Amino acid sequence: MTSADQLPRRGERLSHAQQLLLPREQVDFALAPGPDLLSYDQYVISISGGKDSQASLDVLAHLFYEARILHRVTTVHADMGRADWPGTAALAREHAEHYGLRHEIVARSGCDLLDRVAERGKWPDRGRRWCTSDFKRGPIRRVITILVAESRAAGVTDRPIRVLNIMGHRAQESRERRQQAPFIHEPGTTCLCSACSAKRAVGQPPKTSFSNSRRIVDSWLPIHSWNLETVWSRIAVAGTRPHPAYSAGFPRASCVFCIFSSRSGLVRAAQLQPELAAQYATVEQKIGHRFRLDVSMAEVVAEATANTTTPAVADWHP
Repeated sequence: MTSADQLPRRGERLSHAQQLLLPREQVDFALAPGPDLLSYDQYVISISGGKDSQASLDVLAHLFYEARILHRVTTVHADMGRADWPGTAALAREHAEHYGLRHEIVARSGCDLLDRVAERGKWPDRGRRWCTSDFKRGPIRRVITILVAESRAAGVTDRPIRVLNIMGHRAQESRERRQQAPFIHEPGTTCLCSACSAKRAVGQPPKTSFSNSRRIVDSWLPIHSWNLETVWSRIAVAGTRPHPAYSAGFPRASCVFCIFSSRSGLVRAAQLQPELAAQYATVEQKIGHRFRLDVSMAEVVAEATANTTTPAVADWHP
């Protein structure tokens, strides 16, 4: 974007959830406070192709454009391979390209999620969400490392590179996300910021390593306080295409068979993706570990096959 004329056109594609739309003048698109947006060298926005990242990307792209720092923004999509709905990675790229943003697609090296389950012999669960850490956070951190190296190569060598890590988590989604602070510094054992240095001085060094001597990373959840109506209202004026999972009746565009999904969501997903459901059931049988304590993939497949109707999909909390 180089002029106001090049800002994305709005209102061309409405979401399927028009019943949630509010009159424009009644919607507060204010973002969570926290970062000094002009103080960072790199801005990394995680986008999933889902509604929350889609809505936050629209408001952030215009904010960064007005601040004249859009050239320092990189969007990142963590590709889950066959665990994702078909076309998800392409849709995330489409969202980024709508604003002319640099976009990176990352994935865990080696096997995909389902093969990794077979290797480990267990499915992830709420207490052990290694699917998120191994397939999303880890690969995205590698992008941050690359961007830091690029800033150093561009001449910033006298201080740590400052990175703002941005995600579309909302408090309304779950109890865990309600407890998240909208803006935090990511500490590190060798981080040179004043807070981490002070902790080391009193013998209480941070135990994590997100920030270090080469980079200072902060994380921001700009739409943490937004409700569902605000999200869909923003999408309605954004001009970008919503994930097709929503028009199929799903409240979330997560993995096809998310470990947190409602039972009705799993059954509906198995109706839409029967081959993938069969693969999940095969892995479940092979490792002898139920997909979830309250429901097995074998039960999901059986119910999806026997049910000739389209079940209403109940929501779930990530």
